Amino acid sequence: MKVIKRDGRVVDYNKEKIVVAIQKANQEVMQTKRATNEEIKEIVKYIEDLNKKRMLVEDIQDIIEEKLMEIHKYELAKKYIVYRYTRALVRKSNTTDESILGLIKNQNKEISNQGPNSNKDAVLASTQRDYIAGEVSKDLTKRMLLPEKITKAHEEGILHFHDTGYFLQPIFNCCLINLEDMLDNGTVINGKLIETPKSFKVACIVTSQIIAAVASNQYGEQSVDIKCLGKYLRKSYIKLKNKLEEKYNGKLSDDIIEDIANQSLQAELISGVQTMQYQLNTLMTTNGKVPNVTLFLNLDEENKYLKENAMIIEEILKQRYDGMKNEKGEDVSPVFPKLVYVLYEHNCLKGGKYDYITKLATKCIQKRLQPSCISAKKMRENYDGNVFSPMGSSNFLLPFKSKDGNYKFEGRFNQGVVSINLPQIAIVSDGDEEKFWKLLDERLDICYEALMCRHYALIGTLSDTSPIHWKYGAIARLKSGQKIDELLKDGYSTISLGYIGIYGVSHTTSEGHDFAIKVMKKLEETTKRWKKETGLGFGLYGIPSKSLSYRFAKIDKERFGIISDVTDKGYYTNSYHVDDREKMDVLKRLSFENEFQKLSLGGALSYVEISDMNSNLNDLEKLVEFIYNNIQYVEFKHKK
Repeated sequence: MKVIKRDGRVVDYNKEKIVVAIQKANQEVMQTKRATNEEIKEIVKYIEDLNKKRMLVEDIQDIIEEKLMEIHKYELAKKYIVYRYTRALVRKSNTTDESILGLIKNQNKEISNQGPNSNKDAVLASTQRDYIAGEVSKDLTKRMLLPEKITKAHEEGILHFHDTGYFLQPIFNCCLINLEDMLDNGTVINGKLIETPKSFKVACIVTSQIIAAVASNQYGEQSVDIKCLGKYLRKSYIKLKNKLEEKYNGKLSDDIIEDIANQSLQAELISGVQTMQYQLNTLMTTNGKVPNVTLFLNLDEENKYLKENAMIIEEILKQRYDGMKNEKGEDVSPVFPKLVYVLYEHNCLKGGKYDYITKLATKCIQKRLQPSCISAKKMRENYDGNVFSPMGSSNFLLPFKSKDGNYKFEGRFNQGVVSINLPQIAIVSDGDEEKFWKLLDERLDICYEALMCRHYALIGTLSDTSPIHWKYGAIARLKSGQKIDELLKDGYSTISLGYIGIYGVSHTTSEGHDFAIKVMKKLEETTKRWKKETGLGFGLYGIPSKSLSYRFAKIDKERFGIISDVTDKGYYTNSYHVDDREKMDVLKRLSFENEFQKLSLGGALSYVEISDMNSNLNDLEKLVEFIYNNIQYVEFKHKK
């Protein structure tokens, strides 16, 4: 028999360790309260007679406790529990110490292998400081802050309690910054009043500073809708033109003045966008990273600054297409800010006024894999007629109406995420569908408890904890010392149930598709029920987490062994995604996944590998047009 240790290692079963542990507990009680050698042998025999190929060390210890109670050794069982808890404290302390020392020595592989898209360099001292604090937070979270039931479920891969490295503090996941309010009404950064910008370039600088300040006081991603910058580009135009008219009144014709004003405006546009791109790629937050921010490129037809916004979006795409240079002077594609481009009827490559910008976006996708694309048409179908930015790359708000009866999205946030491991439920159920649904219900209950831990951790937080969020406009304009509790209720903020491995419990056959939809509807209905019962903004989140897909698969492989087409490949498929190994045409895949996006309104993002299109821009343009008509949200990546 193999024993799975708490850190995931698999070791040979050794009955002497059971004997020694009970004997040590024996020494803590009176002679009459001790277990005899024969009783200890019986406990060992019971465990061995289970004939299991693998057992978790926690399950073995649970059996020991139960058997001691059965033979009425209550005091001994209590001492064994204390012994077990004491050993756990020592072990966890040592694990944390080793993790921190590994960080400093650059030997912590879990953190070092963050991948090319990470905005944190684990070698930097500033980043290590944040990681060290995170390791301490993880330790305290698992030992003291979370119920043992939740911690155990996390360790066994039943669920994943995200961002334990930040749970110690009253901070939240991701948000959609209310940039328009902060620019129009001013804000405060580091105790200094920032007044309304008088020009586009200053607005770009202030935007970068706001993003950095916001990112420093939360752990997840941020987004800004750049349509609020159009106003400041027009301000610059009016200011430039007025100065020219004052200086050259009667000396130059109106046409020449107009031409000079537009040239000067174009120079400021280029400079402002370039400044923002440089700052967002070089500013370091207090988390030891550049801001993980998304710019929402929104050609909103109803915005009165649509003309200016088109100019800004075009320039952002031009500069992203041109790229940046690394320390060696080599051309690189900046990862941040991430770009999300909205497709409307007037720019979906069907002869619209702004198709020229979409053609530029398509060239940029071909070269830089950005921007991602959102279909305004499909999004309006899913979100009560609204179009708005995801919070970061993938987490979506749910529709919410403020007291004035209008929908509100900017200035809202996500409290946190807990994800469920669906393939593990299928493994344990072993083909028994009735058992699958029963187990799913039980594990969803645990996920609910874990999510409520996230919610309760934020209750009572004071506005002074993060003034940029709560007092100065990013989220709200609360008074000093005011609690944020009202912003946690009634669906103003969201709280997300993530899921991994829909493909792991079904396939793309007709029967598999129907079962997958049934599972998705169950998850969706559950979050809706939680929302109705609590008034909290529960949502179903198709989390695109590569690391979690590997973590769950690794745990299940060690626990259940190699299972063909499940644990053997070393990863589970993200959320509702079709497995990359599936031979399915890209358009058919997107149509297939669109059904699942509609059920996953707390977050849904599909991927397209575009390497086959690198030499054919027309094919890529056809794909973008297809996206507008058939699926809400798509991101692009290189073919593996």
